[in-house]
Amino acid sequence: MEEYMNLFENIIAKTAPKVEYVDIRFGIGNNTSILMKDGNVDEINTGINLGARIRVLNNGAWGFAYTTDLSKIDEITETALKLSSSLKGDVTLSENEVIRDKTEVDVRIPFTDISVEQKNDIMKEAHDAASIKKVNSTTISYADSEVDELFMNSEGSEIQVKTSRVRMALNASATDGSIIQFGHGSIGGVKGFEVIEDTDIEKFARNVGEKAVRLLDAEPAPSGQYPVIADPELTGVLIHEALGHAVEGDLILQNDSILKDKLGSQIASDIVNIFDDASLKEGFGYYPYDAEGVKTKPSQLVKDGQLISLLNSRSTSSKLKMTSSGNARSTISDQPIVRMSNTFLQPGNTEVSELFEEINNGIYLKGSRGGQVDTGKGIFQFNAAEGYLIENGEITTPLRDVSLSGNILETLKNIDAIGNDFKLSVGFCGKDGQTAPVGDGGPHTRILNALVGGMG
Repeated sequence: MEEYMNLFENIIAKTAPKVEYVDIRFGIGNNTSILMKDGNVDEINTGINLGARIRVLNNGAWGFAYTTDLSKIDEITETALKLSSSLKGDVTLSENEVIRDKTEVDVRIPFTDISVEQKNDIMKEAHDAASIKKVNSTTISYADSEVDELFMNSEGSEIQVKTSRVRMALNASATDGSIIQFGHGSIGGVKGFEVIEDTDIEKFARNVGEKAVRLLDAEPAPSGQYPVIADPELTGVLIHEALGHAVEGDLILQNDSILKDKLGSQIASDIVNIFDDASLKEGFGYYPYDAEGVKTKPSQLVKDGQLISLLNSRSTSSKLKMTSSGNARSTISDQPIVRMSNTFLQPGNTEVSELFEEINNGIYLKGSRGGQVDTGKGIFQFNAAEGYLIENGEITTPLRDVSLSGNILETLKNIDAIGNDFKLSVGFCGKDGQTAPVGDGGPHTRILNALVGGMG
């Protein structure tokens, strides 16, 4: 990295006197992705990626340019300068400490130690284990990356980060001849290949296949208001979608959040504590510094039901008269925007079995099949992967095609008990055409008067 640092130092030294602020991000990485359908490899991509971007702030406006060819660094600098000079804006940056650091994630087994053939073999093992009776198709995707990244700015920050990330996802479909149902599972982490090696692949894959088959015999869900228990995965999706997006500083500034002007207000029941923590190494959304060189730390968003903080970049926090929470994220080729990292509901102290005991007629929702949220109107709808009736405290009839919908604030206020377990899921979040790795989760959570809908 030393030869690159000298190059970028010179660029910053030449550019800084002409503008209010300048920063450079550079990355070089190895990537492998494999797609397997029904036990056969469909696609393999491996390669080395290199990219650099420069961002200048001038007249309150950003100029941004990117290249994969370092011989064009002077050219993209000129492009960024021209862009910022042609615009007039109101961007200002909040204060940030000057950081000089070099850090890397802990890796026990580098991805380069494992051949593509070995990775294929593990995926084939997953296919075989998921292909139980009535499972008619599987799709498995695998991706790993190892990236050396450098961030430098005109304030004097110089940060080197080496990151390794891996994820394997499995989808299985099952049919009884009349209907088709799906099971999904994923494993991953910000570590080396040990994430995959330490997983019981056969058990993981069999569970996904069994889920798809189980749903074939499930009954269509009832519709109406019920007490609901969400498992850790669905709790995470609820927190991520219903609250997480609504506390993003850019959406607040765009008047597109139900939580605008709600800082200090009671927005949830008083047992609710919600965090976003990019510094959590166990989370798939882990990163030590954001795309603006801000050091990450746990951010408590909701404390005892009160909204106490928001997610911000340096520019959104400046307008909101706050400090950056370290949530400016993007790939090197994109402009940083405000994103979540690892977002979760803090566990409570209720035994999970006790959550069920007090429900005579309710619904247990497990897993997520996606959904949508309107942060401006404060409403959401999610589809659970599977559900069960709860009768007299017991989990009984399996249900399929169950949706959970409602008003964000009402739903958060209806959380009346929180389990003492905890799990984070591995996922990706899309926003403004950009995708970022995230973790979301929490414990089992009980919600009163939840609006449940059946779709079949």
